[in-house]
Amino acid sequence: MAMIDTPEAAMRLARAITSDISAYNDQKIVRGLMNDSLFEDLAPELEEGLNLYRSRVAPDLMNATNFFNMAVVDKIIMVRGHIKTPIW
Repeated sequence: MAMIDTPEAAMRLARAITSDISAYNDQKIVRGLMNDSLFEDLAPELEEGLNLYRSRVAPDLMNATNFFNMAVVDKIIMVRGHIKTPIW
């Protein structure tokens, strides 16, 4: 399988991976936001997602962008902006 070497494709992949993390871990995410422990609670899933992303994206593009982190914010955190949390 060829490595992803365009920003658009890398961004799509990051958003797809984080969308899956979000869909399959809703309760864990809500609990993590409410307890200000999101990144600790979701560490295994985020690590697995990032490893998948790294395995598919060309190293130069991976090192020059932070699409995965941006997708975590967009697809996991911001969509739950209505949740009461000490984070915001």
